[in-house]
Amino acid sequence: MIKTVVRVGIADMKIVRAPGTIRTSGLGSCVGVILYDSKMKIAGLAHIMLPDSSLAREKKSINTAKFADTALIALQKEMAAMGAKSLKAKISGGAQMFQFTSQNDQMRIGPRNIDAVKRELQALGIQLVAEDTGGNSGRTIEFDPETCVLEIRTVYQDPIEI
Repeated sequence: MIKTVVRVGIADMKIVRAPGTIRTSGLGSCVGVILYDSKMKIAGLAHIMLPDSSLAREKKSINTAKFADTALIALQKEMAAMGAKSLKAKISGGAQMFQFTSQNDQMRIGPRNIDAVKRELQALGIQLVAEDTGGNSGRTIEFDPETCVLEIRTVYQDPIEI
């Protein structure tokens, strides 16, 4: 059987059922969040760019997938509508892609994204079971809802699985 690969863009989110897999690339300071139900063999992926929707320029029509505080709620609701009940999470990304001379917190987007995602998961009661976050290199991730394995390819490193 040929496995389909659902591709998720930046500030995007999608859901897949086994035997398909779900992938996103270009995770620098962005955080890729996988929510999955191992019994239902269903997974969702949100490619989160920013920690908080209060940072949105256009308040009327925000892209919910772009922000940690809106993406995870929306993804959880969509997955519940498809029958997912017992969600767990794996995350990757949140790199500090550029070195800054000042310690301005606004420039620490990667670490702020990681913190925001963890806060939202906790608020939603979703267990974070594994993560590969931080550093200063970009990542591509692919999740298989059949095996619940997240493969992470980081620039200049061997792929890992969590």
